[in-house]
Formats: sequence, C-alpha cells, structure tokens
Amino acid sequence: MAANNPSIMLTVLFIIVSSLVVTSRGNNFYQDFEIVFGGDRVRILDTGELVTLSLDNSSGSGFQSINEYLFGWFNMQIKLVHGNSAGTVTAYYLQSPTPNQDEIDFEFLGNLSGDPYAVQTNVYVQGEGSREQQFNLWFDPTKDFHNYTILWNPKNIIFYVDHTPIRVFKNHGMQGLPYPKTKTMRLYTTIWNGEDWATRGGLIKTNWACAPFVASFRNFSGDACVWPWARGSPSCTATTSPPGSKKRWFDQVLDPSSEKKMKLVRKKYMIYDYCNHAERFHGVLPPECMRA
Repeated sequence: MAANNPSIMLTVLFIIVSSLVVTSRGNNFYQDFEIVFGGDRVRILDTGELVTLSLDNSSGSGFQSINEYLFGWFNMQIKLVHGNSAGTVTAYYLQSPTPNQDEIDFEFLGNLSGDPYAVQTNVYVQGEGSREQQFNLWFDPTKDFHNYTILWNPKNIIFYVDHTPIRVFKNHGMQGLPYPKTKTMRLYTTIWNGEDWATRGGLIKTNWACAPFVASFRNFSGDACVWPWARGSPSCTATTSPPGSKKRWFDQVLDPSSEKKMKLVRKKYMIYDYCNHAERFHGVLPPECMRA
C-alpha cells in the first residue's frame, strides 16, 4: 500500500512540520531561555551571552528553552565542572512534558580529579529509556568550551562532540520500533547531584567540600521547527546545516566519511553500550540493537 512507502511517509511528515516555524537563534539567554530552578545559582553574564549553573548541597540549577520544538539541530558550547566533580551530573537535553516523555540526552558524569570525563547519551520514547551509551571524552572538557550538538529529524538522531558524530539512533518506525517523532520538546540544561549512580556506578560520592560545582554555557545556536503558538509564522523551511556539515538538517544522515569518523571514535572511546549488555534485558536485546 502507498501508505507504507517510506518516502511518501516522510513527505507527508514534512508537510505537517511545514506548518511550524523555523528559528535560527544564537548567543542570548534572554531571547531563548528561562530559569526553571535554582534561583541565583543560575548566573547570567555578559549581557546574556554566558550562563553558569551551580550545584551545592542544597540544590542544583537549570534553565529551559522558551520555545517547544519538533525536529531541529541544537548546538551549545559547554565548559564542565573542574576539579573533583565526582557525583555531579551536568545535562544538556531535549524533553517533552512528563509523564511518558520523549527525551534526547547528553549527560556529563563527574569524575575524580585526573580521571577521564564521561559523557552518556540516551534516548527515551514514551517514557522508556535504558538506551545508554557512554564515552570517555578525548580532551579535558573543563579547561575550555567545546561544542555539543543534537540533530533530530524524521530519519535519525545524531549526537556530535566538536562536530564529530559519536552516535546515531535511527528511525525504524516502519518496522514498528519506537522513535520520538510526535511530541514537541524543550531544550534544557541542568546540573544536579547524581551520586547514587554517576561516578563508578555510585561508588564515588559527591564531596560537598568542593562545592559549589559550576558549569558554563555559551553560544547557543540552532535551527528548529517551533510550534505555531510560539511565534506564529506560516512555514518551516529547515534549510540550514548544523556546524561542521553542509547538508540540510531535515534530511541529514551520515555520509561515508562521517560514518568512518564515528566508528573510530566509538572504537577508541566508547566504554558502555546497552546493546552489548544482554543480561540487563534478561537475554533479549532491544530490537533496534539488531538493526544497523
């Protein structure tokens, strides 16, 4: 039947998304975000171009995008907590309203001084996650700002670190597999205490003598489709490309060169993949693990 043709389905989806509005933003907290918790632990500096989040033994902090999005690319430059950050989690993610949320996560897991900083990626659909992949970063993310990008379109989700892809989560919806494609999401950045699991599975606890723990964020950029009630424009052209790419983001998948780069990063720096952990799923891996 024609309704099962993937190209037709994508065309129909693009027509639906075209009723949304494209936004290409950058550099100012006041235009794009609002504080959601933590009060004065969120500091807005340089007339809105730089934001810091801090965590102490009373509370973490966070902010969210003013708009809600359905597909797009989102890039943030982040400098992570320096020194002994064990037990802390700095998160940069998209999330729909709970419960049964869709979610696309970067989570940066604190470490003891001198240990590698790990980044965990995850994808939730209808409240179901458990799709973690973890990587040791190949640089010190506390000394300078680095780029972290999420690309989310009807074909796939791609996670980038400094414009290098580290993970792809593909849409196998035609085979009945879950994929976040119907719920709008906001972009969030937060810092919080994850000592029960974040560092060596919770063996290393947060040392509050090192608080406050501070992460910094700047130069947000992106191009995404925003629900009509946010800005009221009649179209979503989706013609831009994320940093490091020349391809239109709405259709973007990895080319052979990018696939090769991703494979090298995964071979050298991946430290955990849920698809290699069958015992966690009682011997039956999630179905997307069986597909390229």
